[in-house]
Amino acid sequence: MTVARRGVAEGLGAALLLATVVGSGIMGERLAGGSVGLALLANTLATGAGLVALILTFGPISGAHFNPVVTLSAAWQGQLRWREAPVYILAQMLGALLGVAAAHLMFGEPLFSLSQHVRTGPAQWWSECVATFGLVAVIIGSSQSRPNITPFAVAAYITAAYWFTASTSFANPAVTVARAFTDTFAGIRPVDVLGFTVAQLVGALVATVLFRWLYRVQIR
Repeated sequence: MTVARRGVAEGLGAALLLATVVGSGIMGERLAGGSVGLALLANTLATGAGLVALILTFGPISGAHFNPVVTLSAAWQGQLRWREAPVYILAQMLGALLGVAAAHLMFGEPLFSLSQHVRTGPAQWWSECVATFGLVAVIIGSSQSRPNITPFAVAAYITAAYWFTASTSFANPAVTVARAFTDTFAGIRPVDVLGFTVAQLVGALVATVLFRWLYRVQIR
């Protein structure tokens, strides 16, 4: 598979993922009658279900990363050439922004709007570190033990992490940046993006180092 096709797959996957996250957040908030918990539940279930479908669809083409830290982890493990990583990451970032725009158009929102949703502080940053650590751990572990169930394992983890982390588990720099451009339920203030992204990178780095060691025989 050419890198161009894989890049397009990553961009499309990221776009559909963000359309799912943002769109279900808008729909959930509108239908929840003011209940934040109910809106979050709707957002969570839609995201988990969407992830399974998207990973199954795009996995055979690009590996279905949809996430710069997953791409960097894969490159470190020798599963992706380093020179191809920028293609993946650029496609993920652009796709994520297109997904936000697509969701906004479906619900009659402005194409882009800077979020006012405050998400900052040590508890939020630590949550993102833990969420991303767990995501990379699940991807590496399930890929080595039972590759066929990886899409379901990843979706199950993200579904759970929406609820056990204070940040609702972004765990993805492309998702984080894109969600700064939606002033809806799923948004994050642009000024809060850096803290989330740094925490995500740290979590992914630690998970990759640890799980390279744990699976040292299997991982190249």
